[in-house]
Amino acid sequence: MRILITGGAGFIGSHLSQALLAAGHEIMCLDNLFSGTKKNIYSLLGNPRFEFIRHDVTQPILLDTDRIYNLACPASPVHYQLNPVKTVKTNVMGTINMLGIAKRVKARILQASTSEVYGDPQEHPQTESYWGNVNPIGPRSCYDEGKRVAETLMMDYHRQNAVDIRICRIFNTYGPNMSEHDGRVVSNFIVQALSGKPLTVYGEGNQTRSFCYVSDLVRGLILLMETPGVTGPINMGNPEEFTILELAELVREMTGRRSRINYEPLPQDDPVRRRPDISRARELLGWQPEVPLREGLKQTIDYFDNLLREV
Repeated sequence: MRILITGGAGFIGSHLSQALLAAGHEIMCLDNLFSGTKKNIYSLLGNPRFEFIRHDVTQPILLDTDRIYNLACPASPVHYQLNPVKTVKTNVMGTINMLGIAKRVKARILQASTSEVYGDPQEHPQTESYWGNVNPIGPRSCYDEGKRVAETLMMDYHRQNAVDIRICRIFNTYGPNMSEHDGRVVSNFIVQALSGKPLTVYGEGNQTRSFCYVSDLVRGLILLMETPGVTGPINMGNPEEFTILELAELVREMTGRRSRINYEPLPQDDPVRRRPDISRARELLGWQPEVPLREGLKQTIDYFDNLLREV
């Protein structure tokens, strides 16, 4: 098939590009390189079935495709709060532009949504039927509400224009190709530890997250895209829950560093608990994560170790 991946040079997009190329598909990787980087796709550029298009999804584009994976949007607070208006535009106008293509050429489209649609959840673990607890005017709302509107657009195009859609709510994902300046907790801790710096823990470190290795997520995205009749939304993440302090201790142990821990104030609207209920993914797709945290962290630490040596 001919497949369009927006945000294809980003962390998840580059892994997805690689997996779909390996499966024999033709890939159009569309990215404006705001938070993605060509370095993530260097190894793919020589492949005749891989095409890189430098383009911003907020601007219209005419393409012919069978599948669209709409991943374009900076996903860490450091990046999406840098230009919050642009973040909203990417989620809203970018999604409208991609849905327009899907409607015109009758392509199937998958929206990469997020666990952030649940905000600071009052239901635990989070199920797809939970409507969330999001601050619509807070500093994170450009991303949280932007993704919620993207889901609305997907459902409305599906109901009004019969566009073939998929919605995936992605929980914390980690692995190689993350940026060293990403600002998310796994990359932060690893880069700080390897650089001999203190680990930055916000609040008291009792808040929880669930960490899914990128290869598990990519497998889930492809399964969701190709399973007939499952529009979603579908949660995808690892249901094993860890406190931030537990993660910090594990990173210190696995890097062999004795970095001390610096405690900083908790950012506004930072979720206290986060764990996906993946019953629907198990039932409808036969999907669940397979890579344990230690194994995934080893791969990620090796990646950052090599990256920092090159700098």
